[in-house]
Amino acid sequence: MNIERCSWANTSEYEMKYHDNEWGVPTYDDKVLFEFLILEGQQAGLSWQTILKRREGMREAYYNFDPERLITLTDVDIEKLLKDNRIIKNRLKVNSVVNNAKCYFKVIEEYGSLSNFLWSFVDGKPVVNHYKTISEVPASTQLSDQISKELKKIGFKFVGSTIIYAFMQAVGMVNDHLISCFRHSEVWSNKRLLF
Repeated sequence: MNIERCSWANTSEYEMKYHDNEWGVPTYDDKVLFEFLILEGQQAGLSWQTILKRREGMREAYYNFDPERLITLTDVDIEKLLKDNRIIKNRLKVNSVVNNAKCYFKVIEEYGSLSNFLWSFVDGKPVVNHYKTISEVPASTQLSDQISKELKKIGFKFVGSTIIYAFMQAVGMVNDHLISCFRHSEVWSNKRLLF
């Protein structure tokens, strides 16, 4: 049986698997949200396929994206990471991982959880779009502009509006599966409310 999926997901096995199992599924777990925030920032200027290929290696190198462990990294640790082929070896991006881990705790202190903070922008439930073609899907929106601005105020790096919209798509804050895609209704029917 032929399955119809969003066209971007047919590029590679990595993207197909990611699309079919993760992309657009509402995620409320703080650690998963933090991981995606880091991964989307690492992707800036690169293909998502590159990130998916290196994802397991980055998980190992970045201590499973554990903010408590990441905030303890020293300049010596960062220099070692910059020689590690498992990650994206860009100094600004590596520094942003440590910086964003520190910001993660600022969010926890003020809002109780990263999930509470992020999902409050959409009242705890996904925005369900009904796009017919990939060309209709925006690269950013007023909402991603707003979230980006708030994250930057807290001190997060690599959280521009386009990065944040991709993040919102990934963690299911918006359902941008095309209406022809088999995942559009699956993801929508599995939604749950945060509050």
